[in-house]
Amino acid sequence: MDIVSLPITNSNDKIEGTYRLVIASVQRAKALSKGALPKIASKAKKITTLAIEEVASGNVEVLTGEEAVKAREESKKQTSKRMMDEAQQKETMPEDVSELEKDLKVYLSEKGEANSKKSIEDIFGDS
Repeated sequence: MDIVSLPITNSNDKIEGTYRLVIASVQRAKALSKGALPKIASKAKKITTLAIEEVASGNVEVLTGEEAVKAREESKKQTSKRMMDEAQQKETMPEDVSELEKDLKVYLSEKGEANSKKSIEDIFGDS
């Protein structure tokens, strides 16, 4: 069984070496497995093969050097900002949940009082 289902040709104009092709393809395959849409139409049946084709054909931008460092730092900033936003939402959520619980308890107690006024014959009576 072949690991790669289609032969891949790589010109050195787009990707400097096989190692960079593999690393970029791994990152693209992870993105595809998490739901990213393919950038090219392909006969590939496997996500990994599709990722290699996309990177080798130049449809996926591969950053190197300072660009890659800046992109990684920006990604870390966005990740930490998203985590802070989620933490802030969690802090405000318990108040909202407690209000909802209070309203639900009042509703259930009112409904329970209405049901308790019925007699057993009313509930299980012959109809």
